[in-house]
Amino acid sequence: MQFTKLTTVTIAVAAALALSACGKKDDAAAPAGASAPAAAAAGGDTVKIGFAAPLTGPQAHYGEEYKNGVTLAIEDANAEKPTIGGKPVTFELDAQDDQADPKTATQLAQKLVDDKVAGIIGHFNSGCAIPASKIYSDAGIPMIAMATSPVFTAQGFKNTFRSMTSDTQQGSVMGKFVVDTLKAKKIVIVDDRTAYGQGLADEFEKAVKAAGGDVAKREFTNDKATDFAAILTSIKSVNPDVIFYGGADAQSAPMAKQMKRLGLKAPLISGEMTKTPNFLQLAGKEAEGSIASLAGLPLEQMPKGKEYADKYKARFKTDVATYSPYGYDATRALIQAMKDANSTDPKAYLPVLAKIKYSGVTSSNWTYDDKGDLKDGGITVYKVEGGQWKVMQTIGGGAAAPAAASAAQ
Repeated sequence: MQFTKLTTVTIAVAAALALSACGKKDDAAAPAGASAPAAAAAGGDTVKIGFAAPLTGPQAHYGEEYKNGVTLAIEDANAEKPTIGGKPVTFELDAQDDQADPKTATQLAQKLVDDKVAGIIGHFNSGCAIPASKIYSDAGIPMIAMATSPVFTAQGFKNTFRSMTSDTQQGSVMGKFVVDTLKAKKIVIVDDRTAYGQGLADEFEKAVKAAGGDVAKREFTNDKATDFAAILTSIKSVNPDVIFYGGADAQSAPMAKQMKRLGLKAPLISGEMTKTPNFLQLAGKEAEGSIASLAGLPLEQMPKGKEYADKYKARFKTDVATYSPYGYDATRALIQAMKDANSTDPKAYLPVLAKIKYSGVTSSNWTYDDKGDLKDGGITVYKVEGGQWKVMQTIGGGAAAPAAASAAQ
């Protein structure tokens, strides 16, 4: 009986090992558009691209849309049946949920390194991307993040790149816009104390002061708050012309509602994490008159914006919100660098990525400076009118000037 059990176990283990070995061979051999067995015969490789963003919690809508753009880029790349290093390759997404939490982000960064991904798209939040970037840098893995904090690319790492303009660019544009275009005299600033929210607010404040504006008051909250009665009551005594908020729509939407209910006439002004369909839904009629900036051109003015919008809707049965075109371009730029270097080895294609010249959805001139910041980055200012985000003004990025007509209204 003991012999029979031992024999059975031995056979089972041997069978499991054989199946495992076959699985690894098939996984590594899948070329674009082929089944695993056919791919093994073709001698292709599977190349993992890591992705990290909030996929659960109050910021999940950002992460899911961002991920959709990356997914679409990988599907499009695989449909082209790419060959790198003399072998057909298929790209595979390794998506992780960092929950917009820095501690979780660093744990996932190590997991993605251990998964042997060839490159990283993400993280979404600056507070996650900054600590995670050290882990990827130590492993020599390139990352193209949505993070907008200036700190992200100021660390001296060679592996960090952006897919949007930084808060330095965005904050400086909005600070000047509020003083020069909106003619605001008394400006109040509130931020959520995250790397993104505080960083954007800091850059905005610098620009306001440089343009000759007056920051009458500065307050802060956190990225979990929804009750702003105390802060807004304090702000009301200042009688501000505008209130700038650095943070996400989960806070800016209830803030906009509470501002109106307290009788504050100043418009809410914020960054790209407020310029979302989610903000409009959460704030309802109190969203009216709110203003937000977003890196890059409006979707309809992007070089391949309409084509992308149609393809995105056909694939995901919903409209583009904010971030997916940037996730798409970041992924295609990463893959192009691999193809140009004729290698998926991060050490081989990293210097090629640093000098990439890519023509994509969001920009026809996707190139980086020596820090990893995009050279060709514009900023668009939007205002909620009739329950919709409408373009007020587009600055830089190859845009035509006269989207500014409604700015003076």
